Amino acid sequence: MQRNVTDVKGIRVRGCHIGIKSKRRDLAMIVSDVPASAAAVYTTNLVQAHPLLITKGNLRDGRAQAILVTSGNANACNGPEGMKGARKAVETLASELNISEKDVIFASTGVIGEPYPTEKVVDGIKRNVKVLGKRKIDGAMAANAIMTTDTFQKEGYVTFTLGKRRVTMAGIAKGSGMIHPDMATMLGFIVCDADIEPGLLQEALSDSVKRTFNMITVDGDTSTNDMVAVMSNGLAGNRRITGKGKDYEKFRRKLETLCRHLAKAIVSDGEGATKFVEYRVVNALTEEDAMRIARTVSDSNLVKTALFGRDPNWGRILAAVGRAGVDIDPDQVDVYLGAKRLIKVAEKGGVTEFDKKSLKLMLRSSRLKVLLDLHLGDREARAWGCDLTYDYIRINAEYHT
Repeated sequence: MQRNVTDVKGIRVRGCHIGIKSKRRDLAMIVSDVPASAAAVYTTNLVQAHPLLITKGNLRDGRAQAILVTSGNANACNGPEGMKGARKAVETLASELNISEKDVIFASTGVIGEPYPTEKVVDGIKRNVKVLGKRKIDGAMAANAIMTTDTFQKEGYVTFTLGKRRVTMAGIAKGSGMIHPDMATMLGFIVCDADIEPGLLQEALSDSVKRTFNMITVDGDTSTNDMVAVMSNGLAGNRRITGKGKDYEKFRRKLETLCRHLAKAIVSDGEGATKFVEYRVVNALTEEDAMRIARTVSDSNLVKTALFGRDPNWGRILAAVGRAGVDIDPDQVDVYLGAKRLIKVAEKGGVTEFDKKSLKLMLRSSRLKVLLDLHLGDREARAWGCDLTYDYIRINAEYHT
């Protein structure tokens, strides 16, 4: 079995079924043996789930020791009873672990507006905290327990050295629908054994999310529960990272690598999707310009449906570029489409000759690429998305747990 969160020093986990869902696992716990530096980013949606609001308050001191996740019920828009249930869950876990309630990160996912099954959650925590484990299967079960409409669990792992110390970083994520690049709609939990100051950990996470989770899209919907959180407990024994030197940059790069892996796994599992699409914008004036264009094109329903239908309709792509809010010269933009090989389908913002039959055959691939050359500067960005299919409508028309 592949390496996972259980390989991080001092981390114990549990994924189990407690009855929120009818059959599948629905409770995950990730616990550090010692208090850890902690950081998180959250949805920009103003309607926010009760667990997320609690976590925001708890992480003001940049410290945590446990992550609790329930799946199958969002516990959003549930009024005072929803907040009461969320606080009771946190209180229970903290009591069972003999840690402060302020050291618990809490997240939830599932149906919005359904009464929260507080008693099931409290009982489930009490029964399962006693069997937190470090087996590979424990990590896999935790990744499985946070899924909703996902078709596979999403895990990632990296290892590197800081000084002479071996550092391990691993994470799990969930997401399939309601994915939009604005603190992308999903849950992600990362644990690491490096020693790093909380403020720098927050900065590294925010910077990594900007280029990874914020650059994916499935359907343009931003949810009420989105969160990416990280705990780093220092048990690797490296010299504490207190400034933006060589060790910080290495840590940040590895964190971004792990975030990118998890983000791309989410897109590849987009609800009803048949194609994973990478969008690359090159030769922009600024990275921000390139990111804005990549996000706009990747989120266009007209582009997504064209790719689903294997239609090389580059006009839809160019139209999306034009409404991205970036000052470009449309008469300089080149557009390329393809899979392993790219074919130029538009040159200097207009028609160019290409083999449509060959390209349509290429567009049958499950992994596609869109390249946009702006011919303005030397900056670039990448985004990731999927196609929009009949099955997406079916899944979301029928979804209610």
